[in-house]
Amino acid sequence: MRKYLIAGLLVWLPLAITVWVLHAVLGLLDGIFAAVLGAAAKVAPPGLAGFLGELHKIPGLGVLVLALLLLATGVFVANFVGQWWLRQWDGLMHRIPIVKSIYSSVKQVSDTLFSSKGNAFREAVLVEYPRAGSWTIAFVTGKPALEVAPLLGDGSEHVSLYVPTTPNPTSGFFLMVPRSQLRPLAMSVDAALKHIISMGVVAPSAPHPPAAAEVPQKPPSDPNPIG
Repeated sequence: MRKYLIAGLLVWLPLAITVWVLHAVLGLLDGIFAAVLGAAAKVAPPGLAGFLGELHKIPGLGVLVLALLLLATGVFVANFVGQWWLRQWDGLMHRIPIVKSIYSSVKQVSDTLFSSKGNAFREAVLVEYPRAGSWTIAFVTGKPALEVAPLLGDGSEHVSLYVPTTPNPTSGFFLMVPRSQLRPLAMSVDAALKHIISMGVVAPSAPHPPAAAEVPQKPPSDPNPIG
C-alpha cells in the first residue's frame, strides 16, 4: 500500500506544485493590474471608469497586458530614441534620495544576471564548503573587486562564487576563493540548479564522451607475395 501511495504522490506532486506556483503568479499579476485599473478609474470620467471596472473581471488579462507592456518596452529601448530616454530615466532615479540606492543595486544585479554580455551563472563548479572534505555546487559570478583582490593572499587568481541553499536557491552565500581550489563541472547551469533544488535526487545525465575518430586501417599484406 505504501509503495502505491508514494507512486501516486510522485505523479501528482509536481503537477500540484506547478499549478500552485502558476496560480500565485497569476494572482500577483492580476492584483497589480487591478491596482492600476483602480487608480486609473479614480481619475477617469464616469463612463470610462465603468469600462475599466469591467476589464478587471476578465481573467488573465493582467498577464496579457503585462506581456504586451514588456514587449513594447523592449522594442522601444532597442532603438536610439529609446536608449536616450532610458538614460534620462536612470539619471532621474539616481538623483532621488533612498530610491537611488535601491534602484542602482537592483539594476546592477539584473543587468549582470540577464544581460547576454554578462558572465554570471555561466559556469557551475565544485567547491570545498563549508569544511574540508565536504563539497557543494556553486556558480561563478565574476571576479573580486579591485580593492579586495590584492588582499586575498598569495596573488593567485580568485573568483567570486555564489553557493545556493537547497531547496531554495534564491538564498545562499557569497565566497571569494582561488580558482585552483575549484573543480569545473561539465553540467549546464540549469542541470546544476535542478540537482540543487531536488536535494540531489534529480541527477544530471553524464556528458557523452566524444566519438573516437575512425583510423583508416591498412589493407592486410599478402603473406605470399609474387616475386
